[in-house]
Amino acid sequence: MSRAMNLRLPEAKVRSSCDKAGVSISAIETLPSGGTRLVCTREEGADDMRVIFRTQIIDGNVPRYAFQRSQSSRY
Repeated sequence: MSRAMNLRLPEAKVRSSCDKAGVSISAIETLPSGGTRLVCTREEGADDMRVIFRTQIIDGNVPRYAFQRSQSSRY
């Protein structure tokens, strides 16, 4: 199963819920719709968060902001 999920929750709520559950976050981003994309570090953590967020998961494709690489990170 994927470590990523899209949620109908603000980023602060997602972060606090992951902290409370002891699940580490690999990546997190705000979605244009106002929700949050969460990528957990481990599949087991993602499975735990899917249970916790079961009513807040967005199904299907979700528009995301384009990735912007920092100018300072170019080699």
